[in-house]
Amino acid sequence: MKNTITIVSYQDEYSQAFHDLNIEWLETYFYVEDHDKEVLENAKSYIIDNGGHIFFALYKGQIAGTVALMNEPEGYELSKMAVSPNFRGLKIGQQLIQHCIDFAKNNDWSELLLYSNTILENAIYIYKKYGFKEVPLEKDTPYARSNIKMMLKL
Repeated sequence: MKNTITIVSYQDEYSQAFHDLNIEWLETYFYVEDHDKEVLENAKSYIIDNGGHIFFALYKGQIAGTVALMNEPEGYELSKMAVSPNFRGLKIGQQLIQHCIDFAKNNDWSELLLYSNTILENAIYIYKKYGFKEVPLEKDTPYARSNIKMMLKL
């Protein structure tokens, strides 16, 4: 059997993995902002109970990556995407993005947005590959580290 990735929806027992995967990449590339702590420590109430979604990529039964679709006033934000260092190089991030795009289309959403930072060159490349385009970044972004905002029209 091929080593396939299975993408599943949020379950309470995965909340710690959601937290830990995101803390790992934030500490590697940036720092954990107060807004990150608030969201990651209260993922169910902050994301799920607010009409958002969290997905997990399972590889050989282990949680390898995660992503959230956060229900924000402007629309759904692709956020909190992280892949475990142990599973990088397997295109898990790309599968998570495609899953989110398919999910959004199936729910008749008109667009997805995201905030990122241009030092994450691989991530920006992948977002562009999937059709995200840079749009003006508002002055008051949710994250201090954000220096680029991107949108995908569906």
